[in-house]
Amino acid sequence: MRGADPYISGHGDLRYAVAHYDLSLTYALPSNKLDGTAVLTCRALEPLSQVALDLRLKPLKVTVAGRRVTRHTALDGRLTVTLAEPVPQGEEFTVTVKYSGNPRPIRKRGQDPAGWEELEDGVIVASQPHGAPSWFPCNDRVSSKATYALTLVTAADYHVEFSGDPVSVQRRGARRTWTFRQTEPIAPYLATVQIGRYTVTEQEADVPLRVVGPANIKRNGFAASFGRQPQMMALFVDRFGPYPFSRYTAVITDDPLEIPLESASLSTFGRNFASADWESVRLVAHELAHQWFGNAVTAGEWRDIWLHEGFACYAEWLWSEESGHRSADEWARHHHGILAGEAQKAPLSDPTPALMFEDWVYKRGALTLHALRSEVGDEAFFGILRSWVADHRGGSVTTRQFVAHCSQAVGRDLSAWFRPWLDEKVLPRLPG
Repeated sequence: MRGADPYISGHGDLRYAVAHYDLSLTYALPSNKLDGTAVLTCRALEPLSQVALDLRLKPLKVTVAGRRVTRHTALDGRLTVTLAEPVPQGEEFTVTVKYSGNPRPIRKRGQDPAGWEELEDGVIVASQPHGAPSWFPCNDRVSSKATYALTLVTAADYHVEFSGDPVSVQRRGARRTWTFRQTEPIAPYLATVQIGRYTVTEQEADVPLRVVGPANIKRNGFAASFGRQPQMMALFVDRFGPYPFSRYTAVITDDPLEIPLESASLSTFGRNFASADWESVRLVAHELAHQWFGNAVTAGEWRDIWLHEGFACYAEWLWSEESGHRSADEWARHHHGILAGEAQKAPLSDPTPALMFEDWVYKRGALTLHALRSEVGDEAFFGILRSWVADHRGGSVTTRQFVAHCSQAVGRDLSAWFRPWLDEKVLPRLPG
């Protein structure tokens, strides 16, 4: 089944956009039973006689406010709602879906599973790039960004986190109700829920920072990794501009995780990342940088993922330099030497669905930025990064837009300069 994005088959619908998701959930541990009601506030981008939603759980009841639904069908993760009368282009409409089931990661050929996943004692949600429909009905495309409200009821002895601001927590008997809001528009894959037996540690910083994890997590290399988040935040605010959300939370699960998990205003790590080892420290910086590049400013298609990962990778090198380790230039020359000895299978501007999360995409993206920095100078380069976020915060972007943005910032056309870095397989030489 085709979808809105050629990189993710069968997901997303370009005929409408969602402006707001209101999710009311009840989750039972350890049976992994999720019951939900989702209210989607949508706008038709063309006349609509059907509304296609992405959902892997069982829809129980579907209504569209003010309109008669002739039928709804669920097949292969696609919930199709047929209307008696079409919705005119430009009109807002509201879809309510009551649903239930046992959520689990979504598996797609050639990609890692993504979505709602049970831990030994709790839950993580890792939705990049196709896992959002594992737990709520959505228009699952990166170019449809929305605000969120979440209410989640679960066992009282568990702590809940969401990609947004906590509003209230109320206990009634053996259950606790958690309420959150996300007022910045985000793509569906960036909405997450984390459930565990956690405690909360506040960190002193200009932006509210929290670490949420097991009570005994502050051991070994915690101070060198998560303990340095206030300094990382200060550096990135200086280099990239104001932090684009109201707070930042790092969730640390008691389980080890192979890689950290990206989501809006919240990142998730296994306890194995509480380490002074550079491989852990760099990823703490990497996930924080995603709040600017990926979460606030989001690629409109997955083919432009270097606009997320290349920028976050370069932020690792900036933090290394700031914290007294290798300079960004030393890291660039180190990784350029590695990539120069490898045959690249695709250009950075179109890495293919099978390769879009390969390490060379991250490193070549960062190398492109370092080469740009050498080409235009530090003042212009960091000015470009700050204005890029300021101009596109809350929106969706393309590589072409970034090239045009850089050209306008420096007052000359950089299209030809960017071409070998972005559109050719052969790795260009680093300047200097």
